[in-house]
Amino acid sequence: MDEAHRETLPAMRAGAVDLAEEIRTAERTNLGRRRFLLGAGGVAAAMALAACSSSDKKSGSSASPSSSGAASGSGQYTGDLKVVALATALENQAVGAYQATLAAAKAGKLGTVPPAVATFVTTAMAQHADHAKAWNAVLTGAGKPAITNVPLSNQADVTAALGKATDVGAVAKLALQLEDQAAQTYLFATYNVTSPAGISTAATIAPVEAMHAAILHYVLGQYPVPDDFLPVDKAASTTLLTI
Repeated sequence: MDEAHRETLPAMRAGAVDLAEEIRTAERTNLGRRRFLLGAGGVAAAMALAACSSSDKKSGSSASPSSSGAASGSGQYTGDLKVVALATALENQAVGAYQATLAAAKAGKLGTVPPAVATFVTTAMAQHADHAKAWNAVLTGAGKPAITNVPLSNQADVTAALGKATDVGAVAKLALQLEDQAAQTYLFATYNVTSPAGISTAATIAPVEAMHAAILHYVLGQYPVPDDFLPVDKAASTTLLTI
C-alpha cells in the first residue's frame, strides 16, 4: 500500500502545482475582465451623465443623483478552491482520527491491537498528511490560507465517536466511514470540478483512499471490495465546510 502511494506522489504534486497555476491564471483573467468591464461601464456612465446634463440644461429641470451598487461578497474559498478546501479538511480529519486511534491504543483503551493494524494506522495517517500537504500547496499557491485544522460541521461527531470506541472494530468502522467519504468525494470531484489539473489530482488520490477502505473492510472481516464500481453516495459536500 505504501509503495503504491509513493508511486502517486510525483503525479499528485505535479497536479497540485498545475492546479494552483490554473487558478492563478483564471483569477488574473477574471481580474482583467472585471477591469475592462468597469472601464467600459465608466465610459458609458460618463456618456449617460453628459447626455442627462445636456437634457437637463435644455429642459431646465434638475435630476436627483442616485447610486446603486450590489456588493456581492464572496467566500474565502470559491469555485474549485472550495473543493480543494473540502479535500484538505477531509485529509486533516483523517489524520486526526488516526492520531487519536494511536493515542487510545497506547493508553490501552482499545484492548489488544494487532501489530498489523497499528502499522496500517501509522501508514494511512502519513499518507493522509501527504495528501493534505499537496492540497494546502494549491491553496497557498493560489494566495489563500492553508487549512491546518478540521473546519467541518461533522467534526464534533467524529471526535465523540472516537472517544466512545473501546475496541479495534469500533475504530475500524469509523475509519472506514472516513475513507469511504474521502474516496467517493474525490471520485465525485473528477467529474464536477472544472480544472483539468484538479481532476488529475483527485483521480490520483482517490485510489489510495480506496485501498485504505479495502484494508479496513478486511480488518472488519468483510469482503475488501464490496462494490464493482466506486459509488458516490457517501461523498462529502462543500456545505460541510464551516469556513
